Amino acid sequence: MTAVTESLEDFYKQKFNWLPDDLSQDIGHFNVFRLEDCHGPNKAPVKYSRRDYFKVTLFTGKCRYHYADKSVDVDGKALMFFNPNVPYTFESMSDDMKGFFCIFKEGFFTERLRSNINDLPMFMPGGKPSYVLTDEQYNDVSQIFEKMLGEIASDYRFKYDLLNNYVNEVIHYALKLQPTETLYRHPDANSRITSIFTELLERQFPIESTSQRFTLRSANDFADKLSVHVNHLNRAIRQTTGRTTTSHIFERLANEARVLLKHTNWNISEISYTLGFDEPAHFNNFFKKQTQITPSAYRNV
Repeated sequence: MTAVTESLEDFYKQKFNWLPDDLSQDIGHFNVFRLEDCHGPNKAPVKYSRRDYFKVTLFTGKCRYHYADKSVDVDGKALMFFNPNVPYTFESMSDDMKGFFCIFKEGFFTERLRSNINDLPMFMPGGKPSYVLTDEQYNDVSQIFEKMLGEIASDYRFKYDLLNNYVNEVIHYALKLQPTETLYRHPDANSRITSIFTELLERQFPIESTSQRFTLRSANDFADKLSVHVNHLNRAIRQTTGRTTTSHIFERLANEARVLLKHTNWNISEISYTLGFDEPAHFNNFFKKQTQITPSAYRNV
């Protein structure tokens, strides 16, 4: 089954029939909700699709998740992690379902941390996304989500840095737990190729010195490294993620460019070189096409 991809705009329109004013400008968009405000008898059903954003859900009740090609019944308390590469849907099977969920774009992490969210086990292709919780563990994570709800409504200048810390706290809480083995599904051949491609891509980051250079820049480069035909690589990645190989490379390259522009004092030529561009003008054109803003303008925002 080829699933369509739900955007953040789709999410807000379907759930609330409105859009945040700054959604198109906010590269690292983040928001948090109570589950009962978005799911229930009078709410629109959740479609089986990929999303173009990450989602972390904490819930108590009885439900069925359809994740990739596997269906999972959960009765109790659980913490679930979803990424843009895997289509899923959620089906409530009890009237007392409650909890929380937060959604965010990848830039929410890369704008603030010199690390990549796709390196985390729960977000890796073929990873284990579900963690069953005890009552005590559920209460611990609930308190973190309550802090998120309080902070998102505040006018604190640095609230998104604090919200980023809360999300990291939830992630590390989960990493200390043993994932639910019954939810694990060994990835197929396409997922394995995608996983190896992602690992090779991420292995080139972060760029930490001006002498370092991003070298695997095209689908052909990765296909040669993997000893597969480029068409086979492209088909595997599109089938697994719903996106092209090039879009993954360009998105990651643009994310690293943002980090270098914001967190280093390197000049544009040096950043251009480290990211594999022969001419600063080529980097300027690439960055503007990906972000709708020039590197110099972005650095001065």
